Amino acid sequence: MSLNAFYRMTNPVQHYEWGSRTALTTLFGLPNPEGAPQAELWMGAHPNGCSLVEVDGAPTRLADLIAAHPEATLGASAAPVGALPFLFKVLCAEKALSVQVHPSKGQAQAGFARDNAAGLAANAPNRNYRDDNHKPELVFALTPYQAMNGFRDFAAILALFQLVAAPSLASLVSAFAAEQTPSGLACFFRALLTLQGHAKEEAFAALHAAAMAHREEETFAAVLDLFEQYPGDVGLFAPLLLHVVTLAPGQAMYLGAGTPHAYIRGAGLEIMANSDNVLRAGLTGKHMDVEELLSCTRCEPTPAEKIMLAPRLEGAVQHFDVPVPDFTFSVYPAGQHELHSASAEVLLAIDGELSLVQEGASLSLQPGQSAFVPAVTGCYRVQAKGRFARAGNG
Repeated sequence: MSLNAFYRMTNPVQHYEWGSRTALTTLFGLPNPEGAPQAELWMGAHPNGCSLVEVDGAPTRLADLIAAHPEATLGASAAPVGALPFLFKVLCAEKALSVQVHPSKGQAQAGFARDNAAGLAANAPNRNYRDDNHKPELVFALTPYQAMNGFRDFAAILALFQLVAAPSLASLVSAFAAEQTPSGLACFFRALLTLQGHAKEEAFAALHAAAMAHREEETFAAVLDLFEQYPGDVGLFAPLLLHVVTLAPGQAMYLGAGTPHAYIRGAGLEIMANSDNVLRAGLTGKHMDVEELLSCTRCEPTPAEKIMLAPRLEGAVQHFDVPVPDFTFSVYPAGQHELHSASAEVLLAIDGELSLVQEGASLSLQPGQSAFVPAVTGCYRVQAKGRFARAGNG
């Protein structure tokens, strides 16, 4: 294989049932003649959905191109890994995703080894860890993007549950009120996740009544939406525990290890470390291991002012700095830009045509199309008629 300066990517679409049937068509003109839910457009080299590039006239998995030229494609720092350290997505949610927590790298390594030692198959539904990597992620809103992210402060959680006033939860709420600490919240969270029988039914009845009475408030409007989507699921308590936020287009959030979160609705760009490790806490029919979840959850409040990730500005360029080496993410405005690839890069045209140029090489992209730029490409020029996103591996 020989390396080009730029590669047009052919990207797989994941048809998860929570996906939007219209968002990719509205945003980028991607056809959906069957009207199937189109949840995620994947740009990367993940084994469950690898992008294709053209090499010597033939469609080739991006993972194979990288494996054949690890240092030239990834750069010296990531070459020893031998694989693209990030996965870049367009995510389009019409229905809420599960409430979830991602483990730290150390927790993932230990948990993956435990699952292997227990003889669990790689695709076993009761497996907690699919790999030994962490899964920090960043989401950048393309449309109004509603989500839950991080625990509210203790007093706010208590006030919401006291408003619900469920008799079956009274003793749990009192115990938490008496111990407003991370360990107190962990006990309260565990009790909610393990509610059963009549106590659970009574709590849901009280929650629904309170939500109907306060449906004009964002928190309780979210609760009512979730009742329609996931009746009887313990995740219905999540909006009372977690911050409910709606990102405006152009705003971003970072989600690190141990932070409970869920995406409710909207379209955005998402970039994450290359991992499938998800510990679920509701709004799901999939496996939930409450004790493993709690062992990886930071039961501490997230200050409201820390939820949004403000960009570092370089002129009109927005660089969203994250505390992990797995990925970088920036959004560039229309205009001409002189860029330099020191790592593997994926460029996505957001809302205008994008032209990549280097001596003797060029590539044009329409909105929704992306390009892979190997580290060895070095200096190149971009002419953009609209915004574009640039992802790299640090």
